[in-house]
Amino acid sequence: MGNPAGKIFPSFLVVGGGSIGRRHARNLLSLGACEVAVFDASRERCTQLASELGVDTVENLEQGWERKPDVVIVALPTSLHVPLAQDGARRGCHLFVEKPLSDRLDNVEDLLEMVRQQELVTLVGCNMRFHPGLVAVKKLLDEETVGRVIAARVEVGHYLPDWHPWEDYRQGYSARKELGGGVILDAIHEIDYIRWLLGEVAVVACLAGKFSRLQIDTEDTAAMLLRFESGAVGEIHLDYVQRAYSRTCQIIGDEGTIHWDYTEGQVRWYSAQTKEWRFFSNPTDWEPNQMYVDEMQHFLRCLKREESPALDVFEAARVLQIALAAKASAQRERWMDLASQTWNTNARS
Repeated sequence: MGNPAGKIFPSFLVVGGGSIGRRHARNLLSLGACEVAVFDASRERCTQLASELGVDTVENLEQGWERKPDVVIVALPTSLHVPLAQDGARRGCHLFVEKPLSDRLDNVEDLLEMVRQQELVTLVGCNMRFHPGLVAVKKLLDEETVGRVIAARVEVGHYLPDWHPWEDYRQGYSARKELGGGVILDAIHEIDYIRWLLGEVAVVACLAGKFSRLQIDTEDTAAMLLRFESGAVGEIHLDYVQRAYSRTCQIIGDEGTIHWDYTEGQVRWYSAQTKEWRFFSNPTDWEPNQMYVDEMQHFLRCLKREESPALDVFEAARVLQIALAAKASAQRERWMDLASQTWNTNARS
């Protein structure tokens, strides 16, 4: 399939009217999309969205499919991502799926095959790849600014009840195993971007569990150790516990060091040659929603076949494998060799 029906803007069905679905709908409208419909099981949410954004809402999914959307945006709890994406793919819809792709491997291969057969455009939510700081880090690594990468350390932590203070955190998908919650899948951005920066992961080990007093049935803390095919090693720390939001990345090379801090809005790197630190700061007018706007603009260009997706379902399936291997490592208390996993995520070729 090419550019949907030759349209300047395709028609969109956003499934899920929570905070991320609302954000995507709002950003699509700001970018000029006219045909945006939203479905949510909560009629109250639908009423709010219709009033707030002026979008059409549908009472059930069947009404949504009857509109024959060109694109479906999957913004439901994680455990529902693949079934809905399959429904869309069967109807020839291009797919934007919020991260992570799923909470299990069941039916993922079938989805990949449908996407490959119909040549559908897909993007899995990877907004951190559009953060100016991480874009700068990627450029520095591509230019071998710090030489050969030896190790990396990334972390993110934020107190779960503060994520959406307007709702009971115990009812959200993050807190509920059956919906695909837990910090490993919730914070899969860190797994994705460290792979983006350092390449394919070969081996993973992990310690994880619910160690805090949060009233959830998912893991709230995870410490992962990775070995990359390049030989570099990586550490990832994820938690639902830190009261002060923290998100950082450190890359250690044999010719220098790169450090990124989300809250400071700054990248700094040290050169062994000059013995000096250099700095890059976010643009003065930058604000977090710009990541999502840039991500959606990228997706629109992908729909026109002008760019290749930053993280399509095939690559997102590989990231999911790493996350699930980490969960398995924590349960079995042993290293997981990803090279021994034969499940095929290269179905595009």
